[in-house]
Amino acid sequence: MSAQGIATPTTPQMSAARLIGLIGLMLALGYLVVLGGAWVQGHWLIDAQGRAIANDFVNVWAAGQLALDGNAAAAYDWTIHKTAEVRAVGHAFENYYGWHYPPTFLFAAVSLAMLPYTAAALVWLGVTLPGYLAAMRAITGQRAGILLALGCPAVLWNATAGQNGFLTASLIGGTLACIERHPAWAGIFLGLLTYKPHFGLLFPVALIAGARWRVIIVAAGVAIAMALLSWVSFGSAPWQAFFDGLSVTSQAVLGEGRADLHRLQSVFGFVRAHGGSETVAWAAQASVAGALALAIFALWRSRAPFELKAAALGCAALLATPYLYIYDLVVLAIPAAFLIRFALVRGFFISEAIGLSAAAALLLIYPYVKTHTGLATTLIVAMLVMQRVLSSARNNSVR
Repeated sequence: MSAQGIATPTTPQMSAARLIGLIGLMLALGYLVVLGGAWVQGHWLIDAQGRAIANDFVNVWAAGQLALDGNAAAAYDWTIHKTAEVRAVGHAFENYYGWHYPPTFLFAAVSLAMLPYTAAALVWLGVTLPGYLAAMRAITGQRAGILLALGCPAVLWNATAGQNGFLTASLIGGTLACIERHPAWAGIFLGLLTYKPHFGLLFPVALIAGARWRVIIVAAGVAIAMALLSWVSFGSAPWQAFFDGLSVTSQAVLGEGRADLHRLQSVFGFVRAHGGSETVAWAAQASVAGALALAIFALWRSRAPFELKAAALGCAALLATPYLYIYDLVVLAIPAAFLIRFALVRGFFISEAIGLSAAAALLLIYPYVKTHTGLATTLIVAMLVMQRVLSSARNNSVR
């Protein structure tokens, strides 16, 4: 199973790291060309008429502007929020980009709304990218980790959408990178991840199984402190509006598929897009999440190498949630980085080289095929991690 020509335990580690870094650099340069071309042609940030383009980021800026105007709860009112989005870009547009985040995320929105819209969009990407790069550098232990991070194809789709994939990846990556040596920092990162709580569903399972009590306590403290601070800053109305809107958002996005079920890169989205009822889709998603919870609990209770525990949890966090989009798959670089770190020491399997290449290709073709390439990519990385876990268990049993 080992690929002697790719990397083995006797091959210098740095040669494999340099190759990975070179591949990442080539991909990243390609993304810069794509973004530059899209900007020149009026398809990114500014259109051909010189007007700001509405993308996912507009929901953040509009919510922040409403909060600055003293009406933070209005961010959860679709009519008022859409009007604010139109004001943000200065012209009408067809789609609506809903604000579905808890009020704790309003702090980021308010800060960004103090800037002009287009400048704020660039600042948002520029501020969140370094955290993601730092997490990948910390995980791999190599400067090549930064190039690997930039080479992840989801980086391109996150940048074009103006989304928060960099932030989510930096918080999940920071949590996993710090658990062993800096549990307090891991707890801080995990507490901040509550801005997107559906990505933290399996973290308590892993942390309880691994008896990581300090991480749990700090994360809970940070989450509570953020909630209280947002209540003091914006009042109770945004929280009430947030909870009242959860069922409406769920029905619109998951039940009715208004955001296009083919874009929803989850088990739930796959079942619904291929004709399954909402009941069947929820049953499938719940079954997958339950099986993952059992597997994560068993793995984190075991003596498996930490890299494999972290990689498995990173993949499981993506597979467990029904609400997953292509820009969220920047997070997939985190388990891939742990897998690569493990392989750099012990040698790569041929299947890992093939699998990771296929995963990157599937992410790159996402805009051109109407199917769930993101879900397929996550499953590929999860299977590669499972292969390593089983191989490691066999080796330990032989010893």
